Amino acid sequence: MKSQDIRKQFLDFFQSKGHLIVPSAPIVLKDDPTLMFNNSGMAQFKEYFLGNGTPKSPRIADTQKCLRVSGKHNDLEDVGFDTYHHTMFEMLGNWSFGDYFKKEAINWAWQLLTEVYKIPKENLYVSVFEGNPAENVPFDQEAWDIWKELIDEDRIILGNKKDNFWEMGDQGPCGPCSEIHVDLRPEAEKALVSGKSLVNNDHPQVVEIWNNVFMEFNRKADGSLEKLPAQHVDTGMGFERLCMALQGKTSNYDTDVFTPLIEKLEEITGFKYTTNDVILNDSEESEEQNKTNIAIRVIVDHVRAVAFAIADGQLPSNTGAGYVIRRILRRAIRYGFTFLDTKEPFINKLVEVLANQMGEFFPEIKSQQQLVTNVIREEEASFLRTLEQGIFRIEGYIKSLELDNKLESVLEIKEINTDKVVSGEVVFELYDTFGFPKDLTALILKEKGYTFDEEGFEKAMFEQKTRSRAASETSTDDWTILVEGNTETFVGYDLLVNEVKITRYRKIDSKKDGKLYQIVLDHTPFYPEGGGQVGDKGILTSANETIEILDTKKENNLILHFTKNLPENVNATFIAQVDKNLRSDSASNHSATHLLHQALRTILGTHVEQKGSLVSPNYLRFDFSHFAKVTEQELHQVEMFVNERIQDQLPLIERRDIPFTQAVEEGAMALFGEKYGDSVRAIKFGESMELCGGIHVKNTADIWQFKIVSEGAVAAGIRRIEAITNKGVKEFYTSQEETLKEIKEALKNPQDSVKAVFSLQEENAKLKKQLEVLQKEKAKNLKGDLAKEIQEINGVKFLAKQVDLSAEGAKDLAYDLATLGNNVFLVLATAEENKPMLTCYISKELVAEKGLNAGQVVRELGKFIQGGGGGQPFFATAGGKDVSGIEKALEKAVDFIK
Repeated sequence: MKSQDIRKQFLDFFQSKGHLIVPSAPIVLKDDPTLMFNNSGMAQFKEYFLGNGTPKSPRIADTQKCLRVSGKHNDLEDVGFDTYHHTMFEMLGNWSFGDYFKKEAINWAWQLLTEVYKIPKENLYVSVFEGNPAENVPFDQEAWDIWKELIDEDRIILGNKKDNFWEMGDQGPCGPCSEIHVDLRPEAEKALVSGKSLVNNDHPQVVEIWNNVFMEFNRKADGSLEKLPAQHVDTGMGFERLCMALQGKTSNYDTDVFTPLIEKLEEITGFKYTTNDVILNDSEESEEQNKTNIAIRVIVDHVRAVAFAIADGQLPSNTGAGYVIRRILRRAIRYGFTFLDTKEPFINKLVEVLANQMGEFFPEIKSQQQLVTNVIREEEASFLRTLEQGIFRIEGYIKSLELDNKLESVLEIKEINTDKVVSGEVVFELYDTFGFPKDLTALILKEKGYTFDEEGFEKAMFEQKTRSRAASETSTDDWTILVEGNTETFVGYDLLVNEVKITRYRKIDSKKDGKLYQIVLDHTPFYPEGGGQVGDKGILTSANETIEILDTKKENNLILHFTKNLPENVNATFIAQVDKNLRSDSASNHSATHLLHQALRTILGTHVEQKGSLVSPNYLRFDFSHFAKVTEQELHQVEMFVNERIQDQLPLIERRDIPFTQAVEEGAMALFGEKYGDSVRAIKFGESMELCGGIHVKNTADIWQFKIVSEGAVAAGIRRIEAITNKGVKEFYTSQEETLKEIKEALKNPQDSVKAVFSLQEENAKLKKQLEVLQKEKAKNLKGDLAKEIQEINGVKFLAKQVDLSAEGAKDLAYDLATLGNNVFLVLATAEENKPMLTCYISKELVAEKGLNAGQVVRELGKFIQGGGGGQPFFATAGGKDVSGIEKALEKAVDFIK
C-alpha cells in the first residue's frame, strides 16, 4: 500500500466516524510563545484543551507536520543512527473535545489497525497506565477492561508515568495514555524472544505506532492534579512508522516515504544505500557501508524538515527558530561532506523530488519549491565555505601548536604539548562560533596525528547550556480565576479606552525580566502582538491607582497584559487606556506595509510574496521573495507608488467575520505560513486587499509620507526593506537638515556645499598621493642604512627594527630589503598614530627549506603588543594595542632562527 493511500485511508476512516478533517497547521508556530515549532499533533488545539476556545467540531482528524529538534522533545542526535527517529514527521491524529472518550478511541484504533489496515493481531501489544499513588492517580482500570475485550491479557502491558502518562508541559492538561506497539521481527526471532519484553526498550522492529491520550487532569504549578471540567481524547500515530508496518519493512527509510529521496541522492553522489533487510558482516567494508547508510538517512530526513520549515516561512538564521533550521541543514551538509564526498551544494537538488512526492497533500511545498531550492542552495554554499575555513583554522592551530612546542623554552608562552592533544575549548569555539561539528574536527585531527580534550569540550558545552538555560528560566503560577467562562473579547478595532474587569491573573518569574504579572481583561482594547505588529502599551486606572501595561501578547487564545504590579483590588472596575501615540504610529506603519506589498508586486512582479514583517511604532520591516537586488530606480518607483496612494487619501474598507473562501475569491491575499480560521478580517485600501488582524489607519492620508531607509538580502531569494512613515519621516528630514547644517558649518558655509565637498576630496587625494611619494622616498633612504644593520645568523640574513614609517611604508621597505639576496628574515615595527604594527617578510627558500612561516611569527610576536594577525607564509602583519611591547617583540624575533 502506497503512503498516499495509507494517509487517505486514515482520514477517510475517521471522517466516516463523524470527524471533521482539517489541514495541517504550519510547522513553524507564530502565535504560541511557549513553542518554537509544532512538535505534536495537539499543538494547534491547545486552546481547546485549556478551555480558551471552541473548536469547529467536537470531533476532528488530521495529519500534522511536526518537528522535534529543540526543548523537551529533541530527537536530532538520534536521527540517522537508528531507522525510526526523525526530525520532521507526520502525526496522524483523531481528537475528541468533550465528546467521546476511552471506549470509542480504543475500539476505533483497533478497528482501523486490524480490520482496515489488516495488521495481524498477534503482532500487536498495548500498554495501560499502571497508576501513581504518589500523585493520587489510580491504575487505568477502564482502559484495561476495554482492551481485555479486544486482545489477550498477556498482550496488555502496564506502563509507568514516563511511558504512559502524557503532559502538555510542566503545567496544564494531562492524563493517562494507552499505546499500541507493533512487532515487525521475523517469525524465527519472535519464537526466540517475546515481543512483550521488547516494548519500550528501543528495539528497532518493536515500535510504538499509536498513542491514545485521555485528557482527564490539569497539572497545577505546585505539581498537584485536578480533574478537568470536560474529558478529551488526543491521539497520535506516527505516519512513517505506520507505513513501515503496512509495507512489510523493518525500517522507516525503506518505505516509499523516503525511497524516492534516497534514489535521487544515490544518483547525485554515486554512493549506494543498503536497505535494512541486508545483513552486513563485521568487515571493514561493512563499517564503511554503515557510515554511508547513516549519512544518507541523515540527509533525506533533514531535507524534509528544512524544506517544510522554509515553505512555512522560517528562513535559516543565527537566532531562535532560524538557528535550529540552520543547524539541521548544516548537519546534513556535514554528513555529505564527510561520508559522501560532496564538496558542492547538492541537497537543494532533492527539493524537486520532495515537492513531487508530497505536493498533492501539502501544496505549500510545491508552490514554494523554487524559493526553498534557492535558500537551501545558498545555505549549502555558505556552509561549505565555512567548512573550508574551519579546516584551515584547524590546520593553522596544529601548526601553531607545533611552533609553540619548538619555542616554548625561549618564548615562555605555554607548556610543551607532548601528548598532541588539542584544547577542548578550541574545538568548542569552532563548534559554537563557526558551526563546525565536533566529530568532523576529531576526524581531521586524527588524520594529523592529534586528538582533542573531550572532557574540556563537554565542560565548555555544559557551561554554555547552563548560561542559556539560566537566562531563559521562567516559573509560572497557576491562574487565579475571578470570572468563570470564556468572557474575554477584543474591542480594540473600535476603542482605545474602555471600562474593563480582570477575569484572571497569574505571576511569572523569569531571569530575563524578573517578576511580572499577566492579566486578562474581559473587553480589552489592547492589541496583542501578532501578524508582525508589536503589542500595545498603556495604562489601567481605577479610583485609587494606575497600573502600567508594559506589553500585550496572545497565548492559547488568551490576550495577556504584562504588568510589573498587580492592582490592590483585582475585583475593581478599571479604565483600560491604550497609548494612542504608539498605536497611531504602529497603525501608520502597518497600513504602509500593505501598500508596500502592493507596490512590490506591481513593480517587480506577482512572484513577490511576503515572507515576514515587523510593524513597530518606530519603523516597519518587510521581507519578500525576489531573486535580484532591487535597483535604485525600482526602489524610487516603489516609494512613489506608496506615496501616490497616500496622497489619494484612500479610505479604509474593513470587513470582519467574512468566510475565508469568499474573501480569497474576492481577491484578498492570504499569506503562506499563516493559520486562518473559517471567518477572517479583510483590509482594503484601493486595490490593495489582504487578510489581516492588525491595526490600521482610517485613511491613507494619515500615513503622511513613506520613506525607504534600506534594502538588502536576508537569504537566497529573500530581500528586506526597512521603511518609516509619518513621525519617523518627519524626524528623518529634521535629522538630515541638522546633518547638512553641520557639514556647511564645517566647510565654512560655502555657497555650493556639494561643489565644496568635491573640491575637498580632490585636494585630499592630491595630498595622499604626495604623502605616498614621500613615504616611498623615505623607505628608499632607509634601505641603505638598514642594509648595514642586517646580521647573518645560522645562514639567515636577519633584521628586527622599529622604523618611523606608515604600515604601507613598512611593507614597501620590507620588499625593498628582500632584494638584497636570499635567506632574508625581516621583522619591522611601526607605531603610526600610537598604533603598533609588526610586518614580517621571510624569503621563500626559508619557508620551503626551514619551515618558517610569517603568519605564525606575527601571531606569536603579536602577543607582546596585545594583538594578532596573519597572512601568507612569506609575508604577514599583526596589529596591536600596546606600543610598549614593540621592544620585547623585536627582541624575541631572533629566537625563530636560533
